[in-house]
Amino acid sequence: MEFFTKIDIAKPDFCLDYGTPVAFFGSCFADSISAQFSARKFQVLANPFGTVYTPLSIARQIRAIAEGKVFTEEDVFRDGREAGGTNAADAGTAGGETCGLWHCWDAHGSLSAHTREECINKLNTATAKARAFLQKADTVFVTLGTAFVYFLNAGDSATGGRVVANCHRQDPKLFTRRMISVDESAEALTNIINDLHTINKKLHIVFTVSPLRHMADGAHQNSLSKATLMLAIDKAPYFPSYEIVMDELRDYRFYDSDMVHLSETAEEYIFDRMVDTYCNDTTKANIAKVEKFLKSANHRIVDRASPATAEFQKKLAEQAASLEKQIPGLSLS
Repeated sequence: MEFFTKIDIAKPDFCLDYGTPVAFFGSCFADSISAQFSARKFQVLANPFGTVYTPLSIARQIRAIAEGKVFTEEDVFRDGREAGGTNAADAGTAGGETCGLWHCWDAHGSLSAHTREECINKLNTATAKARAFLQKADTVFVTLGTAFVYFLNAGDSATGGRVVANCHRQDPKLFTRRMISVDESAEALTNIINDLHTINKKLHIVFTVSPLRHMADGAHQNSLSKATLMLAIDKAPYFPSYEIVMDELRDYRFYDSDMVHLSETAEEYIFDRMVDTYCNDTTKANIAKVEKFLKSANHRIVDRASPATAEFQKKLAEQAASLEKQIPGLSLS
């Protein structure tokens, strides 16, 4: 008698190893899983424009990278909130004084800045670094979080109707939010694939749906949103993160205290399933070696000035150099 539902995952025609750079775009789940790879010293690019949740926003970001977009003053705006928390009428000044950070509708707040020039520089630096990484990368994982998309209202003819990746806590009246259709989602995924292959024809692209639920819309709307994403992905390479949580784990003990985000145990389990799927036996053995080394390297040092500490650090350096020789592409520096 079986008491556990195991999700069958088709083996891909490629493998990940320390010599194959891997990129992650998408929701906070993409951040969490990319961190698992990064912690084991894989070459990783994670959300160069910050966390993003919808197919349309991810498509806009990747289009900017593919085109080598140069961000200018037209792509950023100043925070319209006054010090008291209300939204300034001119979306940039309060009492004649300029206020707030500079933002971009296509990027997370981590790329915002106190000056327009700094914000633009962050955006262009992120674009250039992402393009350079993707040109040498092997695989891209795209994690879709929701089919609910924010659009700027049509009041401004220059920006009205455009997709918003991050609202930056601006006045809700500036936006319209709706669930996009399967066709709109599928078109965005096609654009993502085409643009990534414009950057690098050899890229392997894998889609997944975040298992994190967006319960602010209610359980039913969340289910419709996830179903929309799954239908859009149907014919594309897919890793079943959502199904693993729903069918293999399916217990609140695998969630964080907010009952929405996943626990560290769940994230590690999904990482293990990805390793089983995308890594061969040699890479699995190399991961184990790196984990063993890092466990030793992270050992708490009581007295940094002692001869024993100096000897320990010398031994670690020798082990690191040996591992880097054994494992092509590994960098422990």
